[in-house]
Amino acid sequence: MGTVSGTKDFDLFRINEDHEALREAVRDIADDKIAPYAAEVDAESRFPHEALKALVASDLHAPHIGEEYGGAGADALATCIVIEEVARACASSSLIPAVNKLGSMPIILGASDEVKKKYLPRIASGDAMISYGLSEREAGSDTASMRCKAIADGDTFVLNGQKSWITNAGESQLYTVLAVTDPDGERGRNISAFVVEKDDEGFDFGAKERKLGIKGSPTRELHFDDVRIPADRMIGAPGEGLKIALRTLDHTRVTIGAQAVGIAQGALDYALGYVKERKQFGKALAEFQGLQFMLADMAMKLEAARQMVYVAAAKSERGDDDLSFFGAAAKCYASDVAMEVTTDAVQLLGGAGYVQDHPVERMMRDAKITQIYEGTNQIQRMVMARQLLKR
Repeated sequence: MGTVSGTKDFDLFRINEDHEALREAVRDIADDKIAPYAAEVDAESRFPHEALKALVASDLHAPHIGEEYGGAGADALATCIVIEEVARACASSSLIPAVNKLGSMPIILGASDEVKKKYLPRIASGDAMISYGLSEREAGSDTASMRCKAIADGDTFVLNGQKSWITNAGESQLYTVLAVTDPDGERGRNISAFVVEKDDEGFDFGAKERKLGIKGSPTRELHFDDVRIPADRMIGAPGEGLKIALRTLDHTRVTIGAQAVGIAQGALDYALGYVKERKQFGKALAEFQGLQFMLADMAMKLEAARQMVYVAAAKSERGDDDLSFFGAAAKCYASDVAMEVTTDAVQLLGGAGYVQDHPVERMMRDAKITQIYEGTNQIQRMVMARQLLKR
């Protein structure tokens, strides 16, 4: 019988030292400059300007942008670690790097060199944030049914319509917007992508949505009333918009998985500290086996979610053919785990967990959106099934 040969390098399946050093640096910044404002940001439903300032100062607000555009050039895994560690402290703040990636990925994946050189340095420097305009009131999961139109007029396009549920709307200076450019064309192949600037004439915002969670990140509608966009702001070729948008989501769903992992980790950390200190029946809650089993299950599922996210991030960085499956799986599983872990954290604190004196109720509310945005978890299961059936 032959023997299995191979390396004895036991670092084969370990995050490298650079990634771990990054985690420590981000955690220090988050604990020192972001976490102290998290409850206030939630209670007042205000944008976390302190977090933005701290992230820009540390070059962590859009770490994925390449060095050639003045960015940090972080890989997909490093970007996920940034988002995870910020989300551990404040989910609303984690949407700064997450949405900067979401809004800029169409540019990175499909734009001309001229468009990249015009906009990516602005995002990398912290001069501008960028949001992503895909969904509409009647075109959520069914993106191809969008009604927003951009009709060619000479060397410009005239944009009319609206977009819904846009994260960081009003705070961002730039917007990647998808619109129908050929109303009579084939459904899904008649959509193009554009960069819209905040001060474009005819571009405005709806009122802030009153939300369950992530209250520090404004969610608003985008309104377009004869907004004239230069044709050279188109991302990719005419009709390629939806294809670019869906490719973008393959990459950025992984970041929502990272956000979910961070929220869950924050809740588990707090619950662990609480059950070690809180006493009932003459002993710490942590000594009760029933609660120990809860904690073990929370940590086990959280670690499984983290590993799925990191594997999907590596696939995103390499551009693997099976990224669609792994990105959807990581986002779906991690967000379901975040909802479960944060709910259990509230339960572990009992009545104390239900009040705003402790952060776990905020984390539970924040976790819910991770099951919904960038494709509901039902859509993620459809994406996964579609990939399986192609084999």
